[in-house]
Amino acid sequence: SSFLTLPVELVYRILDNFERLDIFLSIQNVCTRFNIIISTYIQYGTFTELKLGSQLLNHKKIQLLAHALQSNMTITSLNLECNKIRAEGIQYLAEMLQKNTTLTTLNLEKNNIGAREIEYLAQALQNNRTLTTFNLGWNYVRDDGAQYLANALQNNTTLTTLNLEGNYILADGIQYLAHMLQNNSSLTMLNLERNQICAKGAQYLASALKKNRTLTILDLGWNYISDTGAHYLAYELQKNTTIKILKLGSNKISANGAQYLAQALEIQTLTRFDLRENQISSIGAEYLAHALQRNTTLITLDLRSNGIGTEGAQYLAYAFPNNMVK
Repeated sequence: SSFLTLPVELVYRILDNFERLDIFLSIQNVCTRFNIIISTYIQYGTFTELKLGSQLLNHKKIQLLAHALQSNMTITSLNLECNKIRAEGIQYLAEMLQKNTTLTTLNLEKNNIGAREIEYLAQALQNNRTLTTFNLGWNYVRDDGAQYLANALQNNTTLTTLNLEGNYILADGIQYLAHMLQNNSSLTMLNLERNQICAKGAQYLASALKKNRTLTILDLGWNYISDTGAHYLAYELQKNTTIKILKLGSNKISANGAQYLAQALEIQTLTRFDLRENQISSIGAEYLAHALQRNTTLITLDLRSNGIGTEGAQYLAYAFPNNMVK
């Protein structure tokens, strides 16, 4: 008899000899009957995550993958990091995102993705209503790509986590993202670590924090924001009650910047504050210690590699018995 007319249980036994990825890429969508059988195949039904990192998938395989995902109802997480996916492959994935209704997590980290590819993905985000976590870390988004993403996220109501670490985004690109943050109502975590936003970029983001009421985690580590940028952020943070985790590690912040941030800590609702690898010294530690005596929410304060010395440590130690956190 024809393979297409075999009893379902026998097809299950045949499928037992295939890897789930082979089923996904080669057997799914062969015909309607196979799709129905596969959808009830127990081993396949538990297949919710695809990890294809560092496979150097060519555009043909990406095309097969994207086609299979258009109608797939089980995969919720797709990891394609380190694949050097070219523009054609990204275009296939973008088309898939406009039709897929189950994928919630997409990792495209380290794929040499530039502004052209980001434009394809941004267009998809305007229509996609299921993706919640998008990792674009260590690509080449730059300012143009940041503009495409910002425009797409103005009206997107599902994406909650966006990683743009290490993407050569300057202050101009941050301006686009900051404008988006004033209107976006779903993003809760934004990672901008290791870009080059400087003080000007920090100023744009500070203005956005004045209006944004959904972002809870903001990572600005290794961005050269300096004391000036810290001042901008501290001033607006005094009016923001939604940011819970703020990371400002390695930003050339001195005792002066620590003084500004300490003023914000006195009335801010942060639970975790990362100031590692700056230059706040014992003087900055003293400012922060005074703030801790009034702060009622902070749980974790990271001051590693700040040259606070024994004197700075003593200031902080004296503050802990008076800290309002129980």
